[in-house]
Amino acid sequence: MQIVSVESLLNINETLIVQFISFLIFLFIINRVMFRPLRALIKKRDEHVDNVKKGILDAENAYKTLLDQIKAQESAVKTEAFAMRKKLEESGSEEAAAIIESSRQEIMNLKNRVGRELEDQITAAKAHVKKESEVLAVVIMEKVLDRRLQP
Repeated sequence: MQIVSVESLLNINETLIVQFISFLIFLFIINRVMFRPLRALIKKRDEHVDNVKKGILDAENAYKTLLDQIKAQESAVKTEAFAMRKKLEESGSEEAAAIIESSRQEIMNLKNRVGRELEDQITAAKAHVKKESEVLAVVIMEKVLDRRLQP
């Protein structure tokens, strides 16, 4: 049987120093190759994110400004539309009143003309009836008297 000697896990000798120097060289190289570019990339990304956030805030402010302008324009257009509507209603009412008045005037003129024509027809009818009644009266008197009357 053989006795195995157990050496300690950590021996301080020249290999430890070589490993330590190798580790420092590895850290220097990894820092140069990986960590510095990565930090620069992260810094650029953070700047880009900040610029995007600032752009978003600027866009939101511009949106709010435009929305306020649109609301003001909408209000002005509504006010103008109501004024135009009122003006059109007034002009329509005036035009309707003028049409009604001209219609009334035309009706009155037509009524007067028809009244004069009717009066003329009544006068002519009265004259005709008077003439016919005189002839008829003469005929009746001749029949009643049984003789001829001289006109």
